[in-house]
Amino acid sequence: MRFEVDGEIATITLDRPDKRNAQTFATWSALARIGSTLPGHVRVVVVRGEGPSFSAGIDLRMLTPEGVPGQGSFASVAALDSEAFERRIQGAQQGFLWLRRPDIVSIAAVQGHAIGAGFQLALSCDLRILADDARFCMKEPALGLVPDLTGTKPLVDLVGVARAVEICLTARVVEAGEALRLGLAEQVVPREELEAATAKLASALLATDRAAAAATKRLLRDAPGRSLEEQAAAERAEQVARVRALFAAPAAGSAAPER
Repeated sequence: MRFEVDGEIATITLDRPDKRNAQTFATWSALARIGSTLPGHVRVVVVRGEGPSFSAGIDLRMLTPEGVPGQGSFASVAALDSEAFERRIQGAQQGFLWLRRPDIVSIAAVQGHAIGAGFQLALSCDLRILADDARFCMKEPALGLVPDLTGTKPLVDLVGVARAVEICLTARVVEAGEALRLGLAEQVVPREELEAATAKLASALLATDRAAAAATKRLLRDAPGRSLEEQAAAERAEQVARVRALFAAPAAGSAAPER
């Protein structure tokens, strides 16, 4: 995995092109570490994959008794007690959850296969730009597993329960055009234009005031779980904070800001 920062834009690149960027326990630990140490000035995070695929999902060696060298397998974690097992899953989930933070906007730039864990990584991002050869698939149920890397909620939020059930329980492929129609992508571009389109979107996002962007993202993220009245109250609270930050005079007796 590569992590690069250029100004206010950070880029995470899954860099196992020979394995179609298959993910392991180490992948999820690395993602969590990036989230916990992300420089404070970063506003946009781009997640991409090197080579022809975004991510083909989990490394299938994890399903074998031998597992991934130095990392173990599902068989080894199955031997843990339930509490320890859930902590392992929770640790993996942390690598995906931070991409939804209100102080950043995350973009998945997806080409080729985004299967299982790869699909969930794309779903963890706020926005998705797809190359025209992109293919989504939620493969876990076909392997006897469930999607547990925080992908089920955004999938349901985007396409509804019935369509999510159909996509997951058939483990079928959702191609780029259908993904756009279903709301799983904001944009589909020719493969050769993916990098430029992602850079253009990242630049546009930086044109918005950072504090206002974070407040607006909080409002939008929490809106589905609120009534109209609750959302209106949340809007009021956020706007009071923004207007005061922009226009309120210093309190009486406070020193004028240094210039």
